[in-house]
Parts: sequence; C-alpha cells; structure tokens
Amino acid sequence: MMSTGGPGWQIVADSSPVLLFSLYLRDCAGLEAAGSPLLPPVIPPVRRVDPSHLVHAAGGLTVLRIEWETWWHQLVGDCFNAEATAPQFPELDSLPALQLLAQAHYGAGLDWARERRIEYAALARRRGRSRQRDPFEQLVQERELELGRDALPFTLQVVELPLSEARAWFVEPGTLLMSQDLAADPPTFSSYVRPVVELLA
Repeated sequence: MMSTGGPGWQIVADSSPVLLFSLYLRDCAGLEAAGSPLLPPVIPPVRRVDPSHLVHAAGGLTVLRIEWETWWHQLVGDCFNAEATAPQFPELDSLPALQLLAQAHYGAGLDWARERRIEYAALARRRGRSRQRDPFEQLVQERELELGRDALPFTLQVVELPLSEARAWFVEPGTLLMSQDLAADPPTFSSYVRPVVELLA
C-alpha cells in the first residue's frame, strides 16, 4: 500500500485481492460489458469457460451477470476491506449463481489473484526505489498552486489493477480504479487523474 497526503487530504493506492478475484470470475465466465464502470479485460488473460450448466438451476447466465454486477457495485466502494471467503463464500449467499461460480473456480481464481498481488508488490517496490516525485502528490501540489490555497480536505482510494487498457475510472465519492501501468505514462496518467484532483481539491 502506498500513501501520500498533506494537510487535510490523503491518497492511498493499493491493489485489491477481492477485486482481482471478482474480475477473474467476470472474465472466466465471459461476462463482457458487465459492471459499472466498464473495465477492460485483465492481463494476463484468464481461461474462459462456459458456466451455463453450472448456473442453470440458479437462474442462468442472465442472473449470473446481474449478480456479478450487484457484487461489483458493493465491492468498489469498500474494496480495501471487503473479503472473498473461500471455499463457501457466505458473503454471496444472496447471490446464488455467483456463489456457485466462485465455489467452482476459487482455486484458480485465488491463485491468479495472488500472483497479480505479488507482481503488484514488486511494482510498488520499484516505485519506492525511484527518485521521482509521487505523481499524485505532484498533481495536488500543482492544483494548490493554481488555486492559490491548500487543497480542500479529501480522501481518495486508488485501486490499481492489471488491466489491458491504460486508463482510470473515477467512482464517486472517492474511489479511482486505475490500470497499474498508467503511472508509467505521465502524460496519460495526468489526463485521467488531474480532473479527479481538480474535482476533489
């Protein structure tokens, strides 16, 4: 976890095991165009399966999509604290089709998420050794100079994910979902993150 801040404001950036697992399930089940915001596929890509037979008795693929989107909406607002409790996933008791999918694929899904967390930890260490200024702090300081005052109090949780497209998506009131590769491209990073800083600060 990386954190930066100033008087009254804080930005915390990390990955999220439960969001990684949920995206694994989405891509594994082929739930294209599911969720809001609509995120691109993960990288490395996961093996796709047809869950039709698995979830048929729980409502089928349409219900699975609705349940995944319901869970995703719940997770995005509290992704640093939410958990996926294998192997039974009692937190999904009200989402039976999704619970069946999670139970059937939790081994591969949690392994995939764990590998991505290891990769992210290595990325965070490389950033920590870098002598470059924190890009979030730099944007806030630039905004403060523009405004001629300190930033307004705010907290922003940044969830970095291994996505196939280098972008960021702001979810009100204070979550930014972001490709973990975005910070490596300062102009593109600024084009997505600066408007969020302007809104909050």
